[in-house]
Amino acid sequence: MHPSLLLLLLLCSLVCFLALGTLCAVSDARAFFIFGDSLVDNGNNNYLATTARADAPPYGIDYPTHRPTGRFSNGLNIPDIISEYLGAESTLPYLSPELQGEKLLVGANFASAGIGILNDTGIQFVNIIRISRQLLYFEEYQERVSALLGEDQAKKLVNQALVLITLGGNDFVNNYYLVPYSVRSREFALPDYVQFIIFEYKKILTRLYDLGARRVIVTGTGPLGCVPAELAVRSRDGSCAAELMKAADLFNPQLVHIVRDLNSQIGSDVFTVANAQRMHFDYISNPQAYGNCIKLLLQQIFIALNDGEPPGRHYRFHIVPAD
Repeated sequence: MHPSLLLLLLLCSLVCFLALGTLCAVSDARAFFIFGDSLVDNGNNNYLATTARADAPPYGIDYPTHRPTGRFSNGLNIPDIISEYLGAESTLPYLSPELQGEKLLVGANFASAGIGILNDTGIQFVNIIRISRQLLYFEEYQERVSALLGEDQAKKLVNQALVLITLGGNDFVNNYYLVPYSVRSREFALPDYVQFIIFEYKKILTRLYDLGARRVIVTGTGPLGCVPAELAVRSRDGSCAAELMKAADLFNPQLVHIVRDLNSQIGSDVFTVANAQRMHFDYISNPQAYGNCIKLLLQQIFIALNDGEPPGRHYRFHIVPAD
């Protein structure tokens, strides 16, 4: 999935989500851990033999160095902005040789572009860090920190940290809808597939809790059918691809349900869902509420998607209501 539009809007969504104080006392977090896909990968895939890479221009053109870093973004990505908000330096990719000594105490980014909830998602990219491996690396990370601080202090660092996990989009665009009559689409009708991956996601979140995570932001999928790459392939008139929009509409409410269920089982609000799709549409339908910078950003997006035409009543990029 080409992440550019989703990245911009999800970035804005999460920054506002944090700024509104939805998470309590995150400013006291001493570390930040990131799990997921290209929306939050900040360079792990640079160290892998994979085609899912962001190590060449135009990636990074607006990064402070103006060079590609492995982030699937023109500049800073979601974890970078959250780190800034927390007053911390950006976390390093877990595979970076620079992640040693005191830098370990800042946290680590385990994300890898192309992965999904399922291990067969993104198989065309071959060598990526699937979520099961990311969690194994998280265990390894804790062993490394224990060697520095001792087991009790390492456990405290992890328990007090902020965790971000972003999964799900690739399970649709790089699995179920990757090719016509894909293996998964022949195995499951869409509603059944969503239930299946939600069940698997619950296992992942449970494992994350078992490994010590206590403050976790779980992002839902954005408007998958409105991603430029999907519009180019699936839309004849510029409208958001209906099947992918339906997939997101099925996935996000069920994600909220399992998070509530997990929190109830645990007896604490460990997991918080960021409703990325709803926030995206809020920005688009009422940009004035979010400042001139958001309005200008959306205008540029509309112009880019409509062959240079400014936004107006005749633009070809249509918004499908979230509800």
